[in-house]
Amino acid sequence: MGLMGVLADSALAAGGEVIGVIPRALADREVAHGGLTALHVVRTMHERKQMMHDLSDGFIALPGGLGTLEEFFEVVTWGQLGMHAKPCGILDVEGYYEPMLALLDRAVDDQLLKPENRAMLMYDTSAERLLDRMAAYEPPAVIKWIGRAES
Repeated sequence: MGLMGVLADSALAAGGEVIGVIPRALADREVAHGGLTALHVVRTMHERKQMMHDLSDGFIALPGGLGTLEEFFEVVTWGQLGMHAKPCGILDVEGYYEPMLALLDRAVDDQLLKPENRAMLMYDTSAERLLDRMAAYEPPAVIKWIGRAES
């Protein structure tokens, strides 16, 4: 449905492989895409996110709402915690994510986010450039993500 459906249809039309992961509750309420290469129906949203993580080489957020933001920031946080070393990127279509990126820069300025962890989140306005940057991704070697204030 929506943008995900358009992307799936475009990828399939170009000969690509599209794997869907949907919780049973959503599959029962929505029309799951019938033409995917594979469709995994799982019990919970947590299982969905874990399976998407396991199946993915990296993660890209396109413009979206709360679900997109929640899923994307969870996987970025997993990377920050060292739970994976996969690249995380944002395709910033028409400046959609500029305010959020400014907020993350503010978090660095306010010392709530290390610059190395902020740099983990790549972004670009070009899909081709973003994919090239993600292919060259090296995770930061940060042991502790927030330092303690000196007493």
